[in-house]
Amino acid sequence: MSKIRRFKLTPAYSIAQVINGCWQLTPDHGGGPDSEKKTHRIFAELVDHGFTTFDCADIYIGVEETLGNFRRSLSDPHSIQIHTKYAPDRDSLHELTSKDIDAAVDRSLTRLGVERLDLLQYHWWNYETPGLERVTERLVRAQEVGKIHLLGLTNFDTAHVREIVASGASIISIQAQYSLLDRRPEKQMSGFAAKSGIALLPYGALAGGFLTEKYLGIACPASMNRSLQKYRLIIDEYGGWGAFQKLLKLLARIAARHQTSIGAIAARWVLDQPAVAAVILGIGSKSRARENVGLSTLNLDTEDRQALTDLIQSQSVPPGDMYDLERDSSSPHAGIIKTNLHA
Repeated sequence: MSKIRRFKLTPAYSIAQVINGCWQLTPDHGGGPDSEKKTHRIFAELVDHGFTTFDCADIYIGVEETLGNFRRSLSDPHSIQIHTKYAPDRDSLHELTSKDIDAAVDRSLTRLGVERLDLLQYHWWNYETPGLERVTERLVRAQEVGKIHLLGLTNFDTAHVREIVASGASIISIQAQYSLLDRRPEKQMSGFAAKSGIALLPYGALAGGFLTEKYLGIACPASMNRSLQKYRLIIDEYGGWGAFQKLLKLLARIAARHQTSIGAIAARWVLDQPAVAAVILGIGSKSRARENVGLSTLNLDTEDRQALTDLIQSQSVPPGDMYDLERDSSSPHAGIIKTNLHA
């Protein structure tokens, strides 16, 4: 196993600083390899290199079951950490009962084949719909009876994270979109998280793949899948395709100096930001083990960081706090997000 960097969410619970994101394994995002056997092979290679932490969700079709089967195949099932999410359908928020919430926790436990969830991160689509307090209370109760080890949040704004923390819930982490193109967490959440001991677990560090060599020096694609459309809109908020190309060129120069990739530089930048504990990178149809090892050992110097700072500070940051654009029904950002995946 490679000696890769880890972060302690608690004194007794550590995670790899590169988390294996499993959303691309769902049918809606490509489906990953064509068999569970091949998927397990990818998982095993990642674990062998020290990348033992996986991120999934109850709305990632089939992924909790796949991870559960992989965990059972290990000689030491406790050698990996599996973070999942609870994301009830937007249209059913108003009618959620305590029984529904308890059943969702039990469903993830069954799918993953565990007696206790390592980290459950929960989401709430509409702040105006009553029920968030009940969800928090029931999940805290599940934690108290031993069904959940740690509680986290995903895609909340800072004000509501403050409220949840003030209610007494022990929130250990917040998952949020964060990249050189999308620095919304820096407005409020990074400072609050640092003061509160909450770890940031960013996704989107590579902007769905836009922050890679693939898009350097080319025109904007005429067509793209829903995931790429999501990040294409962020590029617009950043300053447009021309400004994005300037960023890619700078990343390419820095990558050449370090003999690495554009993606590694972009992800390392996110990892180096205040309150960031780990970055979530998607698995897809092949293992990222070797790339992740390179990322784990990469160090940006003062010159690299200053060049990136000078460039991105001249560009726009998407308006609002974390996930505000995606919650605004009048925004194109909201229009491409599916909010009723259980249905």
